[in-house]
Amino acid sequence: MGSLTGKRALITGGASGIGRAMALLFAREGAAVAIADLDETGGEAVVQMIEDGGGRATFVLCNVTQAQDCRRAVRFTVEELGGLEILVNNAGIIRRASVLDTTEEEWDQVMAVNVKSIFLFSKYAVPVMAQAGGGVIINTASGWGLVGGRRAVSYCASKGAVVNMTRAMALDHGAQNIRVNCICPGDTDTPMLRDEARQLGEPEKRFLAEAAQRPLQRIGRPEDIAQAALYLASDASSFVTGTALVVDGGGLAG
Repeated sequence: MGSLTGKRALITGGASGIGRAMALLFAREGAAVAIADLDETGGEAVVQMIEDGGGRATFVLCNVTQAQDCRRAVRFTVEELGGLEILVNNAGIIRRASVLDTTEEEWDQVMAVNVKSIFLFSKYAVPVMAQAGGGVIINTASGWGLVGGRRAVSYCASKGAVVNMTRAMALDHGAQNIRVNCICPGDTDTPMLRDEARQLGEPEKRFLAEAAQRPLQRIGRPEDIAQAALYLASDASSFVTGTALVVDGGGLAG
């Protein structure tokens, strides 16, 4: 325990699902955590859980698609926590539809939340990290950023962009001692995954059972993805940058 002691982390989409698990784990490992989300109730609940456990956390209401909100969230984190060493660009949404059934509005929304937010938060966080001597950026991508998936064209496009953005940022900022990596989760038991069943008009129980058909015979837990993020955030991965870490129970193995 304590692999992140003295670090300050900002996690987007930290009010639920994978982001929530990351926030709780990072706090247990000694980091002070700022959660940026539109879900104020959920975000404040995570903050309370961290504080009840003796950790330090804060919440900032943020629309991750708006530059002024992203700039304010980074500034708020630095002011409240005293610095910023770890940025986790985790906020994301999915729309399950083919190109024929995806509206222009849906396309723009998915790209804004899943891709533009990473651009904006990184734009404002990198100077802070560079001035302090370095830092870590972790982007949440997806297995569908590496291979295609049916009826999810906007999501696949956005996560493919995240994977290659990660590589480009690693090249640009390595000399500033800023490591940039992404995680590619497989199906993980989150509210977003369960919402996919609703979008596709499928029974949730059957949808989740089909999602578990991979070598490890289960879907992921948010804590599984959080552990991968902890590795990338900690000094254990000090020579790792520009990589896409697949955490999917073997789903892409064959």
